[in-house]
Amino acid sequence: MTAKVAIITGGSRGIGAGLVGAYHARGWAVVASARRIRPSEDPDVVAVEGDIAEPATTEKIIGAALGQFGRIDTLVNNAGGYLSKPFTDYTPADYATAVGVNLTGFFWLTQAAIAEMASRYGGHVVNVTAALAEVADSGAPAALAALTKGGLEAATRSLAIEYAAYGIRVNAISPGIIATPVHPADSYEHLGGRLPLLGRVGQVSDIVDGVLFLESSPYITGEILHIDGGQIAGH
Repeated sequence: MTAKVAIITGGSRGIGAGLVGAYHARGWAVVASARRIRPSEDPDVVAVEGDIAEPATTEKIIGAALGQFGRIDTLVNNAGGYLSKPFTDYTPADYATAVGVNLTGFFWLTQAAIAEMASRYGGHVVNVTAALAEVADSGAPAALAALTKGGLEAATRSLAIEYAAYGIRVNAISPGIIATPVHPADSYEHLGGRLPLLGRVGQVSDIVDGVLFLESSPYITGEILHIDGGQIAGH
């Protein structure tokens, strides 16, 4: 196996599906995971079904990548959950879900992937965070997302420093308001003046292009790339 190999979590739809298609179009082999995902008929795309918060899912993903393709070059931690509620309304189940998907899944899978990358001296990790981790919006309270996605940003910088000597880069994408099949563009029309500076929501392609930019930029690590239409700059 000579092609590079990417693992993409949350790869069944939206940004994740866009990333799977983009990496595959560049000649990469891809392992795509999601809680529910259709098997792939393409031999260079392997679908792994499972809850990312469960350590057993990490074993399945890493096993698929190494067993089918023999290596891991890039991990994109795209799987994530977002639930907007007043802080005092969050339930124990809400907390467990947010931490499980946004942090626990990231932790186990990234730990295993970096261990493999370090053994070959080289690799790339991209974490998908969220602009709301840095910019609070009273119209969309999201303390749980801020807590977990903010943790991802801190871990991105920490891991970039820790593993630079192993040839491993660690970066993050911080999306703003992005239209996906789950939340199409017209579902954001009520935002009005709360839209970012560019006056519109972003597209899946904007995030895919950002990840591919980081992929093709070997001198960038520890970076939080904001793709938010000016949302951060406007605060």
